[in-house]
Amino acid sequence: MSARRVVVIGGGLAGITAALDCAALGASVTLVEVRRRLGGAAYSFAREGLQMDNGQHVFLRCCVAYRTLLARLGSESLTFVQPRLEIPVLAPGCEPTVLRRGSLPAPAHLAGALARYRHLSFSERLGAVRAALGLMRLDPSDQTLDQVSFGDWLARHGQGPRAVAALWDLIALPTLNLPAAEASLALAAFVFRTGLLSGADAGDIGFHQGTLGETLGEPAERALRDAGVELRLGWRAERLARSANGLEVHGRGAHNPVDAGEADDASAGEDPQAPDELSTEAAVVALPHVRAAALLEPLLGEPARALRGLGSSPIVNLHVVYDRPVCEQPFAAGVGTPVQYLFDRTAAAGAPAGCQYLAVSLSGAEREMGMSVDRLRERYLPALEELLPRARQANVELFVATREHAATFRAAPGTAALRPGPVTSVPGLVLAGAWTDTGWPATLEGAVLSGHAAAEVLAR
Repeated sequence: MSARRVVVIGGGLAGITAALDCAALGASVTLVEVRRRLGGAAYSFAREGLQMDNGQHVFLRCCVAYRTLLARLGSESLTFVQPRLEIPVLAPGCEPTVLRRGSLPAPAHLAGALARYRHLSFSERLGAVRAALGLMRLDPSDQTLDQVSFGDWLARHGQGPRAVAALWDLIALPTLNLPAAEASLALAAFVFRTGLLSGADAGDIGFHQGTLGETLGEPAERALRDAGVELRLGWRAERLARSANGLEVHGRGAHNPVDAGEADDASAGEDPQAPDELSTEAAVVALPHVRAAALLEPLLGEPARALRGLGSSPIVNLHVVYDRPVCEQPFAAGVGTPVQYLFDRTAAAGAPAGCQYLAVSLSGAEREMGMSVDRLRERYLPALEELLPRARQANVELFVATREHAATFRAAPGTAALRPGPVTSVPGLVLAGAWTDTGWPATLEGAVLSGHAAAEVLAR
């Protein structure tokens, strides 16, 4: 790929990965991103003197591609992977319980955790074991799995509503961004087989101890600049067209390339609305699928329009600052409560001394998307008090809601047929993004894998 010109459209994890790979292969790379920062859907923002992440993104030990990217960016030290899978589970009026894996080989490593899980009856625990073994027997290459919902499959395997809510949705919601009842069996089976049943340590959870800006966006800017990639932040790609030598990317934004130190400066460039055109031999479209469809439709036609069929699923995050510590766990799941997962982000955010900042992550949050901040506060502060008795005496110093309307594609049955690979019918035009056919649902790992795949196609 030496001396070949490549334009990467989109500065999320897929675009970052593709740009780094292409530059490493000797290409002359320009990355354009409409925002004044990198990181895509994983970013940080300042509010009331705190550094907040828009959402709580976790990963697993088996997410090798993502962890390798962190090492490549030099920010792996800002993350932490559990030495052993351990999920504290909170329920109203109950003592905390812990789902913790054992040291036996998979799948026996989860036997002890299920045997002690108080939120299921003894017969429900036995049924859960049988269902887990059934998941292991599914053939990942069986295309009919994507025509069935995970919820229907669980029901046929003896899993009632209580077991689904107390166990299966603990994993389905944060990984698929849908409850089991609405999710594709194919994607659910992949998640459970890969993350929990393929190896004893595969599902150990990784956390970002620094903010997402510190861990992803800022080091990515440095790494791309060091690799010789030209960054144009605040630059919107508006049209793709064929040219005699390959492709043209038409857009507008900062006329001059934005240096990493100018990424958040709205005045960067001589004319922030200047129309521009980039000529290139190859282009990687690494945008969210709805934006990608609009950009690609003039060139690809129906295959681009079909991307809209992937739909979207929202995520809402609540940021709650208490005037005192109210939660002992660094993170926890909720059962029998609207609180799905909560994370202690006090240190990362730089919260004032004596205060505690909890982030509540709500996946598949279609109902919450329509709630006002006041309504969210009325619903979730009492729910947190039910889980955290010390919160009843604490004062809430700050309550903020962040919403990602199209956080991920909708991982429903029928999804597989709509997810394209990196190759398109236009020479030199390739696709990347967690919505492409990586095998993974919309995750950090899937996004990075898609960037590698796009660069590999161009290298060939």
